[in-house]
Amino acid sequence: MNRLDAMGLFVRVAELGSFSAAANQLGVARSVVTRQIAALEEHLGIKLMVRSTRRLSLTSAGSAYLDKCRVILELVEEAEAGVMEERLTPSGPLRVSLPLSFGLRRLVPLLLEFSQTYPQINLAMDFSDRQLNLIEEGIDLSIRITAQLNPGEIVRKLGNCRLLCVVAPAYLARHGRPQHPGELDRYACLGYSPQANNRPWTFQVDGQLQSFYLPLRLQANNGDALAEAAAQGLGIAVQPDFIVADLLAAGKLETLLEAFEPPALGIYAVLPSNRYLPQRVRVLIEFLSSRLASAA
Repeated sequence: MNRLDAMGLFVRVAELGSFSAAANQLGVARSVVTRQIAALEEHLGIKLMVRSTRRLSLTSAGSAYLDKCRVILELVEEAEAGVMEERLTPSGPLRVSLPLSFGLRRLVPLLLEFSQTYPQINLAMDFSDRQLNLIEEGIDLSIRITAQLNPGEIVRKLGNCRLLCVVAPAYLARHGRPQHPGELDRYACLGYSPQANNRPWTFQVDGQLQSFYLPLRLQANNGDALAEAAAQGLGIAVQPDFIVADLLAAGKLETLLEAFEPPALGIYAVLPSNRYLPQRVRVLIEFLSSRLASAA
């Protein structure tokens, strides 16, 4: 039994909470995982996990051993990588989770350029607006656009994007132009559904952030759908600049309440843990940071 390999497998099973999930992620039979963990327990002379048909839990000894294994594996990975990466070209699998609209509009061209620059990195792009469990899904890096991070998230900030209040000229011709965010409750507003990102609309008012809870005429879990609804004259929307830029340029939308512009959203690279980053992840973060900063 290779103890480092067994430690790594134990950590993977503990983080995923399942022998089967670990086996699927590694592409091996479940029996291989079971035998390795059993051999590790026999070597240590302690029970690390309590297994039942429905769930897996760590013993107190297993929890303590898990913490030590993580530290040891991170030190080994950092020591090896620090020596090897000076002479190695970045390589290996790299799975990235991308928000749908921003991913397709802004990130795909950059990631294709990245793939050409680093041909030995096997890039996999997953598009989803859901917040995924990065460890369970086997995601190396997730790109998220948000005004509010979850507690404890490990992130690197890549840039910002503006939020704009937009409306079709035809809608203004019928209903008039609001002069203050406090007037928006008199208009048809188009916003995110509760399952997506349904938060109050926030504007800068007299130098302070002020939130407005507004009734929504139409809801969707995708910004492109809301921007198109606004362009067709259904109401007023607040959307990121990358979604509405083409509609604004074409004259199908115009901006409102410019003096009260909502606070910018942050563009973040979210990591599965604060462990040592593989070289391929680091070079992608640096690449995206430089490209997004230059595009701002």
